Amino acid sequence: MLFNSIQFIVFFPLVVFFYFLLPHRFRWMLLLVASYYFYMCWKAEYLILILVSTLVDYFAALQMSKQSLKSKRKFYLILSLFVNLGLLFGFKYFNFFNDSLRTVFDHFNIFYNVPVFKVLLPVGISFYTFQTLSYTIDVYRGKREPEKHLGILALYVAFFPQLVAGPIERSTRLLPQLLQKYNFDYDRVTNGLKLMLWGFFKKIVIADRVAVIVNQVYNNPSDAAGLPLLIGTYLFAFQIYCDFSGYSDIAIGAAQVFGINLMQNFRRPYFAKSIREFWQRWHISLSTWFRDYLYMSLGGSHTTRWRWYYNIIIVFLISGLWHGANWTFIIWGGLHGSYYLFSYWTRNIRPKLTQLFMLDKVPGLQKTLRVLFIFHIVLFGWIFFRANNLSDAIFIITHLFTGLGDVLSRIREIGITPGIFNYGFELPPSEMLIGMIAIIILGIHHLMQRKQTVRAWLNAKPIWIRWTVYYGLVISILVFGYMKPSEFIYFQF
Repeated sequence: MLFNSIQFIVFFPLVVFFYFLLPHRFRWMLLLVASYYFYMCWKAEYLILILVSTLVDYFAALQMSKQSLKSKRKFYLILSLFVNLGLLFGFKYFNFFNDSLRTVFDHFNIFYNVPVFKVLLPVGISFYTFQTLSYTIDVYRGKREPEKHLGILALYVAFFPQLVAGPIERSTRLLPQLLQKYNFDYDRVTNGLKLMLWGFFKKIVIADRVAVIVNQVYNNPSDAAGLPLLIGTYLFAFQIYCDFSGYSDIAIGAAQVFGINLMQNFRRPYFAKSIREFWQRWHISLSTWFRDYLYMSLGGSHTTRWRWYYNIIIVFLISGLWHGANWTFIIWGGLHGSYYLFSYWTRNIRPKLTQLFMLDKVPGLQKTLRVLFIFHIVLFGWIFFRANNLSDAIFIITHLFTGLGDVLSRIREIGITPGIFNYGFELPPSEMLIGMIAIIILGIHHLMQRKQTVRAWLNAKPIWIRWTVYYGLVISILVFGYMKPSEFIYFQF
């Protein structure tokens, strides 16, 4: 079931209605049944995978609490890791590694005949696997007691607003909230609905509309060169941000309606002034998961210099692999690891260069240049993230600026018009213009968020201003939205 579908528009209000109608002791049952139904709308059989993960982690956590010896506790942690990561590997990564081994063996003329595992990738398997693993790891580390209520633990694993694309919650945050009683609160519910509305705007008006152009370019890169590739790459940066942060806004807003606070997942990432800051603003629930459960387990920064370099690269490479079973994702992760280390190595040089070029003399210039630089190195990485394969990525990189001289000549002749920006696309210029205006609205929204959330700013305004904005968003979605339901990008991960 997609958030941006008629099915969800009917499903969500019904769940909310019965949630507040039922006594508190029955609400977890409603949410669990609704969550399982929500997931089964994709492929009912794959619910078995969620049930297996839930039952194994429920058993492992209870057994860990009964053991006084760390070695015995570790046995049950390893059981949880083996089952959950084994399912993840089998359904998501087996064919990738199998094909990679076949290529290596074929190169050396060695017989290799392991068959392909023909199965669809379960939606959201990477997300709920990491969420349930955080529970058993927290129990193993003594951060929380095991949850004895199997139904509540099952709801923690499968809570439908964030089941298939996060945010990836921690057991120490989400589980206690699932046990609490929440009364209907008008302000809380309406604030949640407002956030959902903004998420729908980002997804339907921006992400899905620019996706038409991005798909034209990246699905047939050899048919495009120069400006189309350049425009498609810039637009993908906004597509993936609006698609994924739009999902997160809808998920966080939907949970807020029920009284549950999910963690913030995005914080204006394209305004980051360093690569480290970018990862403190982008997919926060995943970056902090890797920090808490992988990076710290490897030793973090409390180790030798070379070991720290190793830890950084390993974390980013695994982060890339988490996103997809393709070498393009691994390279994308490696790029960000390299960016991170390069930033560290040049930390003493950059202030001297700033003084040399007197960038510190012009207020705001240094910050602006840093933001633009980080955005563009992130943009370069997005090429590998979006490309269908490595050869496509290389073609795009090597042909980004092909023929731009001719385009500049064309601009000098007829000026900058919608037709110029639509160069090479099978799309009316007006469609491109709508996408550009929507992105400008997104930028204004981000600038307003520097001091407070837009919801807080609106709540302080007169009612006529508030409702003008709300109706404006609704009308924009209905009139300018791309109404063909499409999956969120991160569903494939």
